[in-house]
Amino acid sequence: MHHQPMPPERVHARRRAIGDRIRQARVHANLTQEQVSLRTGIRISTISEIENGHRAALLDSLIRIADAIGVPLADLVRE
Repeated sequence: MHHQPMPPERVHARRRAIGDRIRQARVHANLTQEQVSLRTGIRISTISEIENGHRAALLDSLIRIADAIGVPLADLVRE
């Protein structure tokens, strides 16, 4: 198994911020991680890891999550 080095702290901080915005939007939409998982086809564990900043989300996953929650993609990745 190939292990990648930890991302620089500024990248990790931005990843956590995106995860926080995903969680806030999901909760605001009254959706559980399970409901988002069912709508996107993304495993609950992966959604949790993205929300907690432990996993970098692919662009396709971010698009699917934004669509499932009903928010523009830009709202999740804005700075």
